[in-house]
Amino acid sequence: MTAAAAGNGRTVELRRITADTVYEVCKLSDTLSSDQRKVVADNGISIAEAHFSDAAWFRAIYVDEQAVGFVMLELGMDADEPGVSLWRFMIAGPHQGKGYGRQTIEQLAALLKERGTTLLYTSYVRGPGSPEGFYRSLGFETTGNLVDGETEAVLRM
Repeated sequence: MTAAAAGNGRTVELRRITADTVYEVCKLSDTLSSDQRKVVADNGISIAEAHFSDAAWFRAIYVDEQAVGFVMLELGMDADEPGVSLWRFMIAGPHQGKGYGRQTIEQLAALLKERGTTLLYTSYVRGPGSPEGFYRSLGFETTGNLVDGETEAVLRM
């Protein structure tokens, strides 16, 4: 469990998902706009995929006692790619624009840097609902590569 203060002074906390909280986290996907739903994987699918991966690390994002998002990393990238991949990431519709996403990424970057990781990769679909602007505002730069048809970007920490 890690925490950081969001821009509005509220605490952003990454928590393990439990049998008691999994439904709450899955329902967050329903709060996204129709454009976002087309480009952001459903949290339930992500959690299921994580359970079949040896390299997945995932957490619910909480503010106070309310689930506001979901994040999943892939820690087992190929040996020739020295970094970690931001596999899935979402902030629920009603909580977007409050700084929670930015604080989550900054918190993850700090944790990864402490562990010696200097690169955080992600990929996204361009167009309506795309998180491209958000990632660029955090310092992610496109690599020129496509990953499963998505634009790859990297944050150098």
